[in-house]
Amino acid sequence: MERKKIVTAAMVMLLGVSAMAAEKDNRTQNFPLENIQLLDGKFKHACDLNITVLLKYDTDRLLAPFLKTAGLPAKGESFENWIGLDGHVGGHYLSALALAYSATGNEECKRRMDYMVDELKKAQDKNGDGYVGGVPYSVWNSLAKGDIRTFGKAWVPWYNVHKVFAGLHDAYVYGHNEKAREMFIKLCDWGINITSTLDDTQMERMLDIEFGGMNESFADAYKLTGEKKYLEAAKRFSHKMLFDSMKQRKDNLDNKHANTQVPKAVGYQRVAELTGDADFATAARFFWQTVVDNRSLAFGGNSRREHFPTAKACTEYTEDREGPESCNTYNMLKLTEGLFRMSPDAVYADFYERAMFNHILSTQNPEHGGYVYFTPARPRHYRVYSQPNQAMWCCVGTGMENHSKYGEFIYTHTSGVKKADDKLYVNLFVASKLDWKEHGLQLTQETSFPYSESTRLTMSMKKASKFTIMLRHPGWIAKGDYKVTVNGEPVDVSASEPSSYLPVSRKWKNGDVVEISLPKRITVEKMPNVPDFVAVMCGPILLGAETGTANLYGLLADEGRWAHIAHGPLEPISSAPHIIGTTDEIKNKLANMRPVNGQPMHFTCPELFSQKEFANIVFKPFAEIHDCRYMIYWPTMTADEYNTVIAEQQRQEAEMLQLDKLTMDKVKPGEQQPEVDHAMQSENSKKSYWKDRSVRDASNGGYFSYNLITGGETSLTLRVTYWGDEPAGRSFGIYVDDKLLANENLSGKWNKKAFMDECYDIPADMLKGKSSVRIKFQSEQNTTAGGVYFIRLVKKQ
Repeated sequence: MERKKIVTAAMVMLLGVSAMAAEKDNRTQNFPLENIQLLDGKFKHACDLNITVLLKYDTDRLLAPFLKTAGLPAKGESFENWIGLDGHVGGHYLSALALAYSATGNEECKRRMDYMVDELKKAQDKNGDGYVGGVPYSVWNSLAKGDIRTFGKAWVPWYNVHKVFAGLHDAYVYGHNEKAREMFIKLCDWGINITSTLDDTQMERMLDIEFGGMNESFADAYKLTGEKKYLEAAKRFSHKMLFDSMKQRKDNLDNKHANTQVPKAVGYQRVAELTGDADFATAARFFWQTVVDNRSLAFGGNSRREHFPTAKACTEYTEDREGPESCNTYNMLKLTEGLFRMSPDAVYADFYERAMFNHILSTQNPEHGGYVYFTPARPRHYRVYSQPNQAMWCCVGTGMENHSKYGEFIYTHTSGVKKADDKLYVNLFVASKLDWKEHGLQLTQETSFPYSESTRLTMSMKKASKFTIMLRHPGWIAKGDYKVTVNGEPVDVSASEPSSYLPVSRKWKNGDVVEISLPKRITVEKMPNVPDFVAVMCGPILLGAETGTANLYGLLADEGRWAHIAHGPLEPISSAPHIIGTTDEIKNKLANMRPVNGQPMHFTCPELFSQKEFANIVFKPFAEIHDCRYMIYWPTMTADEYNTVIAEQQRQEAEMLQLDKLTMDKVKPGEQQPEVDHAMQSENSKKSYWKDRSVRDASNGGYFSYNLITGGETSLTLRVTYWGDEPAGRSFGIYVDDKLLANENLSGKWNKKAFMDECYDIPADMLKGKSSVRIKFQSEQNTTAGGVYFIRLVKKQ
């Protein structure tokens, strides 16, 4: 069946001003992370393994960019990987140490955290103005002068330094380092000063460049100090391009870089939480709603090639190597948790559970602890993993943090006027122990969920205490299937609905036991906007299947700039397992899935596939699947369709796979990350969208260029995709390292309303002895170069 829409009518009603006022008495609070202890299970294993990985990193190398920028001697060499973004992982690492210490009490994490704070303070003191970061002063000097163009040529400066803001904040909040609080406030003051000379227009131009969660950081400073200048800074960093659309409940996310937008919404939520501002609440909620309901895959992740696709472009999820990015889900969980604090609706917990159990848990290799960047949804592709002190991707940074945060949302609480009015929310079914000091309660949750279908809560307390336990009735349990007992006696659940909380109020005493039955069903979810690809779910758990270990190139990533991408050959979808049958036939077959003896949540379903070689495929939780190719989305067809179209699909796909095999490098003009990855340079150039595809051109003597890898090959062809019906004035030159390769004129060249590919053979002397070349599209006065929709360097056959 289709996944039920997550946002309910009740949630929509909460978007008004009156609802904001009503919420104030209904807000929940997080427990301190140190008050929640994970017990044996996959989440504790992930948390413990992550600390082992964290302690393998060279702290002095992570500190090097901050000390160098301050003119101080560094104790280690900077990491070469992603050198233009030097410093961002150091900020994440500081947050990770604080979180790990808070979650486990690990003293080495505490020692390293304090050491980092001390070293960063040396840099901040030397700078003298509150700044501490790896971005050179020359970049910030350009910004202070209002030179946004020069500022924008650096690699996302605010995004980079935001990780230091967050790291210092976390070192104080989670690690209780008072020095970090003082440094955080000084850094916030520096941020306000450096932008004080910008007018509103300059500010918005600056915010067009990815800036991480700077609005969240300033909101956090407001919470710590109560000083309104920080609140005003948070609002100033709110980027009207997104904020104005979201507060009007208009989805303008198509083709936008996903993880540029999600942290903005986190900031909107923080402002709303601290001020009750209805516009910020609406913006945050609507962003969450449209991403979760319309733009997320079955495991909770979103984006392909780091961008939100249009509805028509969602087929690229099934085609591309670069599936949802781990950073996006890290930030979506932060947003979800914040929205829940404002209004504890179970739909937030439903999404949180899905994303945490499926995506976040799966992004850590359970053997060596490496982190994952992209999770492809393409059938029979694979993921690659980071190694300590080599890969310094953004998803290494968020990955360092993710696995210490599993305890943070298991329980939340409200504090009433009277203690008897307090509520304890049980949000997630994870083996854990809670210390609720206000009620003298230690609550132990015993469960092996999702491998079992129940959880048991046991109260340990010296003195009886009256309060209400709010037990989550997940959206994946039908009305009537949800069962609860207290001390063996059934609780009346007749009024309980899926995606809600069941209140159980009483005077709780030592030894009381609550048991919750959690029966799971097998369901099918269609890929957003691609209904002929489906995922198989067991309750909230995505079931996948291993499909082989051939050609897992780069499984353990090195320091290569693009080593986070699984570059091994694509396998044809046409020969992948297909689920054959009508929708009803597929449901009936899945209802008869057979458990594998001795392996909980492992199933077979031989009758599901017409191809005999796939009869023994084993479905199991996706978070268990590592170091192999896999399936999580399955192509579906009726038997007649399969017999009719599969041969043509095989022919078309053979051509595509051959092209992919011959491709040395490629770039998608107009998309932020591919252009950054290929060191785009430009003058009088703009990007736009046509026929759901991004495009770039340049006019009146302008140009745009990209650095593409040749792999040392000297027999290459440049293959460029254009629109086949361009108007007059589309003549331009194409250059390789500033040497003319070809003059092109697109005006009237094809007169076809279709995308067309043109190939240009590159002379060997332009390639000899080079590992990369710069491809430039140069316009003349009164002409336009492009538009260009796709660029490939392809080996000649």
